[in-house]
Amino acid sequence: MSKGSNVTLAALSENVGSVIVGLGWGSPTGEGDADVSVLLLDANGKVRSDADFYFYNHPVAADGSVQLLGKTPTADGNEDRISFDLTAVPSDVDRVVVAASRYDGACFGELDDVRLSLADGSGEELLRFAVQGADSMSAIIFGELYRRGGQWKFRAVGQGYDTGLAGLATDFGVDIEDDAEAAEAAEARGGAEAVEARGDAGAVEARGDAASEGRAVVTATPAPVPATAPAGEPGPRETVETVPAPRRPEDAAARQGRATARPRTAKKKVTLPRAARKTLAENESWRAARLFPVSALKSDRDRETRATSVLLSVMAQVPEFGRRLTAAFGAPAGRMETFTEVTLPHGDSPRRPDGVIRVERAGKLWTALVETKTNGNALKADQVQAYMDIAARRGYEAVITLSNDVELEGSPLVDVRIDKRRKHKVALRHLSWAEVAHQAQMLIRHEGVGNAAHAWLLQELLHYLQHENSGCHGFQNMGPAWVPVRNGIDDETLCQGDPRALEVVENWERLIRQVCLALGGELGQKALPVQRSKRGADPGARRSGLADRLCVDGRLQAELRIEGTPGVLAISADLRTGRLRTSIDIPAPEQGQPLSWAKRLVRRLAEAPADLHVETLVDGETGGPRSTLERLRPEPADMLPKDGDTRITGFRLSLFKSMGSTRGTAQSGFIRSVDDAVHRFHRTVVVHLDSPAPRRVPSGQGAARG
Repeated sequence: MSKGSNVTLAALSENVGSVIVGLGWGSPTGEGDADVSVLLLDANGKVRSDADFYFYNHPVAADGSVQLLGKTPTADGNEDRISFDLTAVPSDVDRVVVAASRYDGACFGELDDVRLSLADGSGEELLRFAVQGADSMSAIIFGELYRRGGQWKFRAVGQGYDTGLAGLATDFGVDIEDDAEAAEAAEARGGAEAVEARGDAGAVEARGDAASEGRAVVTATPAPVPATAPAGEPGPRETVETVPAPRRPEDAAARQGRATARPRTAKKKVTLPRAARKTLAENESWRAARLFPVSALKSDRDRETRATSVLLSVMAQVPEFGRRLTAAFGAPAGRMETFTEVTLPHGDSPRRPDGVIRVERAGKLWTALVETKTNGNALKADQVQAYMDIAARRGYEAVITLSNDVELEGSPLVDVRIDKRRKHKVALRHLSWAEVAHQAQMLIRHEGVGNAAHAWLLQELLHYLQHENSGCHGFQNMGPAWVPVRNGIDDETLCQGDPRALEVVENWERLIRQVCLALGGELGQKALPVQRSKRGADPGARRSGLADRLCVDGRLQAELRIEGTPGVLAISADLRTGRLRTSIDIPAPEQGQPLSWAKRLVRRLAEAPADLHVETLVDGETGGPRSTLERLRPEPADMLPKDGDTRITGFRLSLFKSMGSTRGTAQSGFIRSVDDAVHRFHRTVVVHLDSPAPRRVPSGQGAARG
């Protein structure tokens, strides 16, 4: 779509009762990001009340009409997705505005490929809109959903604000206050209450992570000032209030003196402590009774049946968890029920999928069939194809596959044939058991759930998934090509273009994605693999290039970006030498003297391993000094170049270890050695480093933009 154009959703798909809107962007550094917000507007173009503004600290509508689903990593950045149940949007809401804003002085000109996409309830993408000309803008209205003639339409807006979230919010009747002043006021009150912004009763408060990340504190206030703007093309011209006029001074004056106690947006959450309580058992032979026992599992069929029943029952009983796993598949927010071993007709031989998920919302049903595999068992194409056909005939929305394998972008685990003559679309989605465990751990360890019983259920589920007999351990085998490729590298007989090298590269990528899930669940922070490739490049071509490099230099390499760390964590597996290297490059400070930098770094690494390698990065082709931390502790000055005129750009910290030789997860396995290396490096080195400083914006820059 082009800027200003509009389209009726029903003309694009028959399944637009619920839609998924994705806002995406990339970043040359991989660190750029933005915050999504949604506003529900009445006929006057203003929010009706504080409940009509959704953002990072108020992500879900009580009626299920709006839900911010969070971020999904892409090849070069992030995509932030929002679920809309258009059948549940109140009748007095005329428009739904979808926007995003950057914080801490950043602007959208620093991001690449700023875009919007919209998919129907089955997950099929219906439209795309690329936002252009937003160089100096710190907030953008990407688009809006609005009613016309009893139908929902979408308009590509692409309007920017150089005054950030404050300017955007003010135009729609939302008050916004700088968080620094609010934080000082809260501190003066002794910290008894969270930060409160000035404004009308019923304000929406952005607490916690907003203050820590330099975001604004937001309060919503209705303001009845309409304005109109011409509609875009194609189609007939329409009168739509795309950007209301600024509020009159008397409106602001009238609000003074009306402040009352505002409702808190933060709900109390229950998380489990990291340290286990002291056991009452007399010795280690006493086994605690488990809700989901695994000792009786003897066969793969037993494991698949038990794992499916355990997972689906917890999803139905813990709404936060069930919603978290199904929202990305287009499921609405509603009452969920789950079933196992359901018999469905299919020609002469009925089929029994492992499970069925049904969600009821506003009298409508969303249904997904579930096919489960455990241990190293692969999904069978004929089984999945049969379930896709059944789902299409019966009007179901999705087929979900679950296995230890990890799906890669552009490389589906199962190829199925889609009958394009069918009007009803069925989405095929995959979940790895590692991702299920990650989501459970994020909830019970970091984000919290509604009550202690839900937390206990998730803890039991996590214990079950991590038990050695469950068969739900995640990706655990580098495949049959692993040994031949290692041998070919050793004797230099592996040639470029060998398909076995490509198989190893794909499995390496799966392993890295799983390592990120495990590390992110442990830390409660985003940990994502970095894919360095040109925007729009074919993932298959990128992997083929990496396979050719593996044949030449014998190394598998990957990079991980972990939220809150000063650099990218790199890992290299040298198949010739059998050594793993984990490292991180940290930039030199902007102020101070080199000797002070060296001394401070050594102090920060006081508890790091003595065999940590430290290399000084300098300008030019020649490398700087390098040594072990053990040798540098008494003489930090040895980190400095002998030539005092050489400019230091940063420091590289590295740990080396021998990697496992076998392809699986045995004690000497390669997969386990990679996982251990990454976790050890983060635990013993990265945690001691300074967090990245927020980017400073010169004073007056915002005024210059205005």
